[in-house]
Amino acid sequence: MTALSASPALAVFLLAALVIALTPGPGIFYVGARTLAGGREEGLASSLGTGLGGLVHVVAGAVGLSALVMASAEAFTALKFIGAFYLIWLGINAIRHGRAEAPPDVTATGARRAFREGVLVEATNPKTAVFFIAFIPQFIDPAAPVALQFAALGLVSVILNTLADVLVVFLAERARVALIAHPRAIGRLRQGSGAVMVGLGATLLFARRPV
Repeated sequence: MTALSASPALAVFLLAALVIALTPGPGIFYVGARTLAGGREEGLASSLGTGLGGLVHVVAGAVGLSALVMASAEAFTALKFIGAFYLIWLGINAIRHGRAEAPPDVTATGARRAFREGVLVEATNPKTAVFFIAFIPQFIDPAAPVALQFAALGLVSVILNTLADVLVVFLAERARVALIAHPRAIGRLRQGSGAVMVGLGATLLFARRPV
């Protein structure tokens, strides 16, 4: 990491990681959907959960486990289906609760559950593993400890992604508060949030293992 920090490569990495963090993707859409469905507390909890799930991939990548999973068609497919069906299941539950048109606080799942679900959603997303394996090695100095560099750069990337998710939480909460007095609108928001999760899960089903 010392060699990297002394070179322009670190500045390039930070800029690239920031742009990637602010680019709308599955994580941002998921956190936004959870905020619309359950409020700011659940949104923040899910953000921290996806951040921890991202760290799982960072640690796995640093010790070489992610590369092994990506090299195995069976392991990649298993991880993909677990993550996809879990997202779809969460989305269906959100849609079902939205149709009930219950008061906003009744269908909230709670921050602890939102945190756990966030960890599982991100930790079982093979696209995250692919991203770290494809992106971070470009900024690693082979002459320095590779695992340490991978872990450090991965941690920076996860922090930036989590900060972007938190920003989305506050923006989504503002939209939710504006509609809080309209139970039907909240119900539709929940259904829309559930549809987003189902869509993310369906997209994950078609993820291909890099060759």
